[in-house]
Amino acid sequence: MLRRRAAALLHRRPGLRLGLLLSAPMVWLVVAYLGALAALFLSAFWSTDVFTGDLVHEFTLRNFEDVFTDPVYLTIALRSVGVAVLVTVLCLVIGFPMAFAMAKVVAPRWRPVLLIGVLMPLWAAYLVKAYAWRVMLAQGGVVDWALSPLGLEGPGYGLTATVIVLTYLWLPYMILPIYTGLERLPESLLDASGDLGAKAWTTFRRVVLPMTFPSVVAGTLFTFSLSLGDYITVKIVGGKSQLIGNVVYDNIGAANNLPFAAAVATLPVVVMLGYILAVRRTGALEEM
Repeated sequence: MLRRRAAALLHRRPGLRLGLLLSAPMVWLVVAYLGALAALFLSAFWSTDVFTGDLVHEFTLRNFEDVFTDPVYLTIALRSVGVAVLVTVLCLVIGFPMAFAMAKVVAPRWRPVLLIGVLMPLWAAYLVKAYAWRVMLAQGGVVDWALSPLGLEGPGYGLTATVIVLTYLWLPYMILPIYTGLERLPESLLDASGDLGAKAWTTFRRVVLPMTFPSVVAGTLFTFSLSLGDYITVKIVGGKSQLIGNVVYDNIGAANNLPFAAAVATLPVVVMLGYILAVRRTGALEEM
């Protein structure tokens, strides 16, 4: 009887039914995700006792003053943004033709095969892929061996290696949103553009690119944010290079300065919020 009454109540109250359905994920989102993020930002206003290493729960802006006034951290921040932008551009240049070929050029029976090929790198562990690139980029490694007939040498370890590895790691996150957008692009539009006399470049510029622009922006959101916050790749192939992620990691680990690490961690969050606000009108957020 009680179950029937509860079922009848939920049937009459769709709002209550929806609320109960979403209660568990909303609790998880608010407590586990937003709560942890709020705790991170709150700790940025604390400090660390230099003698004991304990947290001092007193409000201070000292950490943010150090982050935004010290030329070293400003240089690291600009370098991190530059690396993220370069990785995003490379992923777009490589990923768009691949996505276009998958969606519009190859026969439909080959599309699942190519899609699996794009997804396959994601099935391997992050560390395995990064260390594989460390082996290939090492002096006398595979990259040096491949370039030696041309009289060239590999980039070794440094920012160039970091950009190469990050581009490899995050390329699928650029291809998949663009592929999804291109699949929704009607073939009739391309045919109509060709029938009206438009050449391939004109069709791309005036039909394909405007229709898939939200998907492109969605892909850039993935690659830019993932590159901006990455620190493992920089540790493995970055040599002596320092990016934002390394500064956060070093201050949490060796320096045991969680408040300063939290203050540094706000930089990529602020950059990403600005980027999201800038692109929200493009419809890119609906593509994610």
